[in-house]
Amino acid sequence: MRKKILSAMLSLTMLCTALSGCGSSAAKEESKAPEQNSSEARGSEEKAEANAELEGDITFWHSFTQGPRLETIQEAADKFMEEHPKVTIKIETFSWNDFYTKWTTGLASGNVPDMSTALVGQVSEMINSDAIIPLNGLIDDIGRDKFYENALNELSVDGNNYAVPLYSHAMVMWVRKDLLEKNNLEVPKTWDELYEEAKALTKDGIYGLSFPCGSTDFQATNFLNFYVKGAGGSLLTDDLKANLTSDLAIEGINYWLKVYKDCSPKDSINYNVLDQATLYYQGKTAFDFNSGFQISGVAANSPDLLDYVDCYPIPTIKGTEQKGITTSNQPLVIWKNSKHPEICEAFIKTLYEEDTYVKFLHSVPVGMLPAIKGIEDSEAYKEDPTIQKFAHAEEVISSQIPGGTAIGFEHGPSVQAGILTNQHVIEEMFQDIITNGTDVKTAAKEAEDKLNSLMEAATQ
Repeated sequence: MRKKILSAMLSLTMLCTALSGCGSSAAKEESKAPEQNSSEARGSEEKAEANAELEGDITFWHSFTQGPRLETIQEAADKFMEEHPKVTIKIETFSWNDFYTKWTTGLASGNVPDMSTALVGQVSEMINSDAIIPLNGLIDDIGRDKFYENALNELSVDGNNYAVPLYSHAMVMWVRKDLLEKNNLEVPKTWDELYEEAKALTKDGIYGLSFPCGSTDFQATNFLNFYVKGAGGSLLTDDLKANLTSDLAIEGINYWLKVYKDCSPKDSINYNVLDQATLYYQGKTAFDFNSGFQISGVAANSPDLLDYVDCYPIPTIKGTEQKGITTSNQPLVIWKNSKHPEICEAFIKTLYEEDTYVKFLHSVPVGMLPAIKGIEDSEAYKEDPTIQKFAHAEEVISSQIPGGTAIGFEHGPSVQAGILTNQHVIEEMFQDIITNGTDVKTAAKEAEDKLNSLMEAATQ
């Protein structure tokens, strides 16, 4: 992928508003000379850095807004500052959606952090904006062979790793085993079976399956991707254009409209991911699609239901076995504007130390699976009671990670895939059909054209 100048990203941000209402790793930043690529120079730099006392202030934006994760990250930062008394780490938290708005609008003024979390699809946009630096050296220092290859590839362009994956998860189908047993139903394997069972279970204050299409999130894009990608299709063409008018995509759109009509609360037209998940947490839906975060949500809201929740692979049209549709290898990035990338790198390395890393993963057990090899086999990791109780769920989710990708990444990392999820055009399409009665093919063509205009603006 060829890097685009910053103005292209800013033009995209302004266009999106109208339509919808640093360089290299810290060690390599010391010099631009070609000989710095040599292993000898690299070794000299590392030795100098090891002997130098870290000093400076950095800002870390992250979206771990839930208590246990937030607290674990803060503890890691506090420990790092205690060990490096001349360093200050200022942590600011934003929801995933607020973070996207924050960094895209902050690029012009330089109001971006030193380091941050991100969504996978956003990393490509950051690279395209020349906003973040490659982390090849950091990954080598942690141990490149410790990371799963597909996780690194998803965050890499032209041989450079622009982000380091902190944890992994995959989307799966969550069921209420007690409701299935009570109604003599089996776990559905096809989309038709899921619809029929969800319709049958929509009674007595329970919705079979909620369909979320709120325009502040990308849940409708996610659900449509389940249907299309599970059948071997894609929401992007091979030449990276929006693909919403194919027979398969139209079939998927009609499927989710049918689910909304017959199985879903009508308020779900405005649901974001938390609204959607909360229904399952509270025992108000029989089926849902999410990662292992469902477990901690049910534990906090309806602990009496914990014995009855479990997950299985997402259905397909014909019920054929699949090894993953949508996965996420949640990344950390270092921003090019940072004056202290060496502090960011040093702090990130400490997050992978086994005691700290296991404690972080245990803050949402089964919700966050290790992005590095071997952790899942350690006694410290396995001793968590939730991981033990939900061994089947962890096994299912783990089985779906190798074959899945972020939405649109089946063609490799791209700005187009980021736009597909981050601009909420598909959500607006569903809302238009549901609210205004717009013909499905007409709405799909309008959404496809709008996405292609945004993609073209971003890649000129």
